[in-house]
Amino acid sequence: MLSDHFQNGVETAKLMWSRIPATEEEEVGEVGPSRKGNGSTEESLDYEVVENFAYREEQAKRGKLYMGYAVLVKWFLALLIGIGTGLAAVFINLSVENFAGWKFSLTFQIIQKSYFAGFLVYILINLVLVLSSVYIITCFAPAASGSGIPEIKGYLNGIDTHGILLFRTLIGKIFGSIGSVGGGLALGKEGPLVHIGACIASLLGQGGSTKYHLRSRWLQVFSSERDRRDLVTCGCAAGVAAAFRAPVGGVLFALEEVTSWWRSQLMWRVFFTSAIVAVVVRTAMGWCKDGNCGHFGAGGFIIWDISGGQEDYSFEELLPMAVIGVIGGLLGALFNQLTLYMTHWRRNYLHKKGIRVKIIEACLISVITSAISFGLPLFRRCTPCPEADANSGIECPQAPGMFGNYVNFYCQNNKEYNDLATIFFNTQDDAIRNLFSAKTAHEFSAQSLLTFLVMFYTLAVVTFGTAVPAGQFVPGIMIGSTYGRLVGMFVVSFYKKLNIEEGTYALLGAASFLGGSMRMTVSLCVIMVEITNNLKLLPLIMLVLLISKAVGDAFNEGLYEEQARLRAIPLLESRPKYQMRYMTAKEACGNQNVIYFPRVVKVADIVSILRSNDHNGFPVVDHARSGETLVIGLILRSHLLVLLQSKVDFQHSPLPCDSRGDLLPIRHNLSEFVKPVSSKGISLHDIHFTPDDLEMYIDLAPFLNPSPYVVPEDMSLTKVYNLFRQLGLRHLLVVPRPARVIGMITRKDLILEDNDDPTAVELQSTSRYTI
Repeated sequence: MLSDHFQNGVETAKLMWSRIPATEEEEVGEVGPSRKGNGSTEESLDYEVVENFAYREEQAKRGKLYMGYAVLVKWFLALLIGIGTGLAAVFINLSVENFAGWKFSLTFQIIQKSYFAGFLVYILINLVLVLSSVYIITCFAPAASGSGIPEIKGYLNGIDTHGILLFRTLIGKIFGSIGSVGGGLALGKEGPLVHIGACIASLLGQGGSTKYHLRSRWLQVFSSERDRRDLVTCGCAAGVAAAFRAPVGGVLFALEEVTSWWRSQLMWRVFFTSAIVAVVVRTAMGWCKDGNCGHFGAGGFIIWDISGGQEDYSFEELLPMAVIGVIGGLLGALFNQLTLYMTHWRRNYLHKKGIRVKIIEACLISVITSAISFGLPLFRRCTPCPEADANSGIECPQAPGMFGNYVNFYCQNNKEYNDLATIFFNTQDDAIRNLFSAKTAHEFSAQSLLTFLVMFYTLAVVTFGTAVPAGQFVPGIMIGSTYGRLVGMFVVSFYKKLNIEEGTYALLGAASFLGGSMRMTVSLCVIMVEITNNLKLLPLIMLVLLISKAVGDAFNEGLYEEQARLRAIPLLESRPKYQMRYMTAKEACGNQNVIYFPRVVKVADIVSILRSNDHNGFPVVDHARSGETLVIGLILRSHLLVLLQSKVDFQHSPLPCDSRGDLLPIRHNLSEFVKPVSSKGISLHDIHFTPDDLEMYIDLAPFLNPSPYVVPEDMSLTKVYNLFRQLGLRHLLVVPRPARVIGMITRKDLILEDNDDPTAVELQSTSRYTI
């Protein structure tokens, strides 16, 4: 009977393996990212409002009641984003902790009878979890691979990578993270939670998923990409708040790291979303305290309370703390460079060999990681337990399979523990809690910490970039806390002061490595304070973060910027390049031939131009009575495709329609021009034209953006760069310098008096201002 079941399982595995494409060319087009003709999978986003006749007509119909309703819906969506992200984080944490609890409990039980059998069971459980994760990513949701933060940062910077915000990406990210983190790989779930929050926000903003028939019309209020950007920003903050139980850190993370456009109204909604996440997670923790969460224990929801640690620090300790900052900058920069080389090699050589190679690679790394974490502690001798301290509340040794310090791993004496197993053979959250712990001096030997540092650093470099959801926050904290504790051991032995805690230096080491790798300062500082619940260490965390970031910046860029460049995501950084100050807008344009449309254009000409290039915006020109050519606006490719598909605006005459006021008929509403979040939209190949259609004309005046941003040709490229980035533009027209000035706008012209009559708007008194 048992052999029959085993044989059936083998046959099922063979069948599933045979269905996996051996090469990338065998992949189904719907699963893999769809590429355009130029091989790119990215597309810019249209954040600018197209103020055409349809937009103005719709705005005129909306009164104050609708504006109030829109604001209410924005806050309601912020509430749903917080609840959804919090519940997703609770589900991931409970799943990971229970898988880890079952794994460790079963392994410890088998070890008592046979060490080799326990070793095989441990490897097999991890392998199954990692295999499930990589199978989900490669065959169901390829866009869910990695942390997702570079792609989300690109989205908020104006670049839409196909597939990153789809429903299947959300599902793949959730279940893939459970498998990869529960399988013991050297990665975390915090980066994927940021991506999960962004996916939930995007799906709520568009009313759900069309493909899976999960849509709600009453949620489809905000259809513009500008509104989606605000919601995704809330989702990113919610992800960090859910990952670290750090709501303020989540707000600052969204402000400092991912978004390039901010305003005060968005700040309030982001803060509200993060607060909702904190409430959801806190409620889940209270429910778990009653024993309703299985093997959850004290792990999972990250908070490493070291409030009972070192009370004060002396001036002499600032030097070794600064050294920790330097070490963090060096190791962080080295980590970024090594992961960059590894990811580049994977993308260009290894992963091009097909999906099966990705699965084999992840499984091989899983086996190696399990063998190291299970086998290395055996080479360390067990250490006698220290004398019991009633005030510390720490037992030695801990019962097998339980979280906490002083793990008894294959020790002959019941009063001994294995310090290397206390770090290695444990969940990452519990291992960090042990490294941060106070009143545990001499718990770890220098040899064990060095062994763990070298091995885990190598595993983190090798694991990052595999086809599984992977975050680098928690692995970075583990690496930093290890060498921070080493420095703390040296300080304790050198200064011989009783009030110095090694756990304090472990915290500073964690902050320094994250600062040296990710190059965050303010948000990371607040996150570290929130997850440790110790405000007294704030000045020290600030010190090591500033030093580590300065040292890391001397070698390369941050982890997310390096990975975004490797993925060909064209981020616009906060500062323009130095050489831009010597260039002008005309020089940046080069000698390109501008493709433009006349106001009334033949359908055949539109089709020909759209087929001949991939441009997304086209200037529209008209001729004045004097014969001068005037730029009257900008028309988008997506809008042209809507007009060509509907055909209701086709006309026989090549003359323009009457465009004065309400006399111009508008047969479209704004929802027709909205591009789907999946970036696919309408394709020219899907539109059928008859010979009579191609001979018709379209007047583009009602549908173009009549007020695009325009700069003179001799404007410095630095000013163009700042304008482009700060306004979130996609197109910027460069024109010759205007010949005359029709007016000048100052601050007083932009300050209007509120009036009950919207048609009677008065300016503020100019006597209070100096122009």
